[in-house]
Amino acid sequence: MTNKIVVIGAGESGVGAAVLAKKQGFEVLVSDAGTIKKEYEDVLTKYEIRYEAGGHSADEILKADIVVKSPGVPDSAPLVVELRGKGIPVISEIEFAGRYSQAKTICITGSNGKTTTTMLTYHLLKAAGLNVGLAGNVGHSLAWQVAEKDFDYYVIELSSFQLDGMVEFKADVAMLLNITPDHLDRYDYQLQNYVDSKFRIIQNQTSDDVFIYGVDDPIIQEELKKREIPAQCLPFGWGETFENGAGIKGEELIINLGKKSFNMSIFDIALQGKHNTYNSMAAGLAGMVLNIRNEKIRESLTDFKGVEHRLERFLKVHGIEFINDSKATNVNSTWYALESLNKPIVWIAGGVDKGNDYSALTELVRDKVKAIVCLGTDNSKIKEAFDGVVPDIIETQDMQDAVRSAYYLAKNGETVLLSPACASFDLFENYEDRGRQFKTAVRSL
Repeated sequence: MTNKIVVIGAGESGVGAAVLAKKQGFEVLVSDAGTIKKEYEDVLTKYEIRYEAGGHSADEILKADIVVKSPGVPDSAPLVVELRGKGIPVISEIEFAGRYSQAKTICITGSNGKTTTTMLTYHLLKAAGLNVGLAGNVGHSLAWQVAEKDFDYYVIELSSFQLDGMVEFKADVAMLLNITPDHLDRYDYQLQNYVDSKFRIIQNQTSDDVFIYGVDDPIIQEELKKREIPAQCLPFGWGETFENGAGIKGEELIINLGKKSFNMSIFDIALQGKHNTYNSMAAGLAGMVLNIRNEKIRESLTDFKGVEHRLERFLKVHGIEFINDSKATNVNSTWYALESLNKPIVWIAGGVDKGNDYSALTELVRDKVKAIVCLGTDNSKIKEAFDGVVPDIIETQDMQDAVRSAYYLAKNGETVLLSPACASFDLFENYEDRGRQFKTAVRSL
């Protein structure tokens, strides 16, 4: 048995992995190149887990039997390359946790909509009375819950980075919502590398498992032609209904699975907009797979409250509506946001560009956006993309200035939309910090 484990990264996933490793009898070291939040330091101290911050003790780490890596640490990091060169397994916290759990897993990925779909699926399962945990990119660390809880099911949101670190882990129910170019800076700017990463969601599945996928997505359609998938495949899409799957007929959402059928009006779904109907179809299909009664599925799709920082209609100030869509860290997420709004928009955008192609937004921006407020340390690509498309483009360097500028540009009956289309790490800790600062700035108007 492997005995010495090193966890790289002391955030939620890393500390969770360390707690599970300690409980499983490993000798554990947690190593973080930056600072460790006090709440996590306290946990490591409580469990008597060794840790270091502000750098890595490479000599000691290279003696590990196994390394659990935070998803934020790229595979190209020199220490990770050296570990793999020595044949030391480097895995994700999700992979590690899966080795010590017998619970059923419902795993969700996609370039857009995965957090909303994950939260909606969790809401549905919990409302049905199942003993269920929420993990991955939302909720608490899966490893931490495996160490301290006893759930029968986990609903897990998985990013491409988490999927990259999975080896033996298997999703009992896998959902792939869509694929659009994202995080290409982590994938050598090769779309196929990113596509392959997303398709790891079905890795290790057998004929006993289920694969739910967005049939309208052209990249998924092309990829399915190349692959033999042993799991039961359940498509969902806008234009048709399926013998086994979910679709739209007229104004009805219809789900069929074997001899079971479910339908409801799309206007009764709590989250409106075409993209949210897709999310609801995917979650409803998962509910059917898990034999949840129709009335519970309908009730959950009707009363779900949505996700913070995702098209969150936050506040109206002098008739101007402020919408927090900080979670929109790529172009396609912002496309959905712009597409769903019908009033003139002052758009706050910018941050760390991940190889974005803004051309997909040009027509929507031309039709709906009256001004752009750039918020980032380098706004050149946004300015270049929309010069001549929008009459007013201004630059700001902090959230207070961005919100104040947008407020002055908007009029009664119009919308200020924070939907950055970029990562947040130039000016903020993460997209949550960005969204919270936006709301604080709006309150202070």
